[in-house]
Amino acid sequence: MSHVPARQRLIFALDVSTAIEADAWIERLGDSVAFYKIGMELLSSGDYFRVLEKLADAGKRIFVDLKFHDVPATVGHAVRGLSRWPVDFCTIHGQQPAMMRAAAEAAGAMKILAVTVLTSMDAEDLQADGISRTPVEQVLARSALAQAAGCHGVIASGQEAGMLRAARGSDFLIVCPGIRPGGPAGDDQKRTVGVAEAFSAGADYIVVGRPIRQAADPRLAANAIVDEIEAALEAT
Repeated sequence: MSHVPARQRLIFALDVSTAIEADAWIERLGDSVAFYKIGMELLSSGDYFRVLEKLADAGKRIFVDLKFHDVPATVGHAVRGLSRWPVDFCTIHGQQPAMMRAAAEAAGAMKILAVTVLTSMDAEDLQADGISRTPVEQVLARSALAQAAGCHGVIASGQEAGMLRAARGSDFLIVCPGIRPGGPAGDDQKRTVGVAEAFSAGADYIVVGRPIRQAADPRLAANAIVDEIEAALEAT
């Protein structure tokens, strides 16, 4: 992973509901962002793949975050179809080994990332869902299943990145959302860390949305995060 430039390790969450908004953000951020995540909110606009093509035409890397979760055959077919598009990362839920294996086998050049525990969830949320493990225990358990099934990495909080790196090895991708450069922001993200903390723990990529979108100068905010990534990588 040392060959990946710092700017490509920042993934901007393009969490908007229309292509018009997406186009405006792509223009506004310019060369400050090289990697974009597009998720479910944009899917319902009907312009999802038009935006995907626009990103590809602009030379951007693309992370499709649709968290596929269904019977193995259905997920395998969905991933195989998506693999015909210029997509770098694709998410599935980190459950059902057969489903994860079907996704990994159909991925082509895409990297399949298994979602372990959403960063908006804590131990109390897991207990309410009938899961007695702590978030760390659940992340490690699901990451083991994902690796065994052939997934290329996981989505997890930076709070678990260090233990994940130790358990899963150097070649397993760790992508961390819930990044709050200025500390917790009082939003729906519960298991948050800062930029330097994520990379010093072993993250390969971070996903950042609101701290850039809500900044007075989003381009400046993105550049500042890239600078922080570079400094963190140099220190490790």
